[in-house]
Amino acid sequence: MNKRIAILATDGFEESELQSPKEAIEKQGWQAEIVSLKSGTIKAWSKSDWGKEYPVDNIIDDVKASEYDGLVIPGGVINPDKLRRENKVLNFVKTFFDEKKPVAAICHGPQVLISAGVVSGREMTSFESVKIDLQNAGATWLDEEVVVDNGLVTSRSPQDLPAFNRKMVEEFREGIHE
Repeated sequence: MNKRIAILATDGFEESELQSPKEAIEKQGWQAEIVSLKSGTIKAWSKSDWGKEYPVDNIIDDVKASEYDGLVIPGGVINPDKLRRENKVLNFVKTFFDEKKPVAAICHGPQVLISAGVVSGREMTSFESVKIDLQNAGATWLDEEVVVDNGLVTSRSPQDLPAFNRKMVEEFREGIHE
């Protein structure tokens, strides 16, 4: 079954946290589309400096969550901070949860989920500095390489990408989580 997965990112995403999941999705024969705030390209952050530019497939204004089978939110410090300020982004993200579709967020990515109001009662992980934000938003934070909670996959950092990608693919394959 062909799946269409949205990767939600803007300038300042951690390069490996977009590139590695995108490759894992495409390896399944599925379509991975970068959805962003603007058209053209977005610039990666790679460890300690700016990285490559990546072409945007769709802008947030032109897509609906109903058109996708799953969602990936890469981290980086800048990316989630820019995304979480946009109501259309938060509504897009919230719809995946309303429709019980799988979502995968890594590193600082869960900050977008906090702003979308979808973490309360969930078991999750994230980059260490996001721990208290998740707890304050009602999530139970676990220090594990990957945490899966009813279709929601979270990981801490680029070091966790192999486990993150494995579980992400598994949840996307399972589809809707009742």
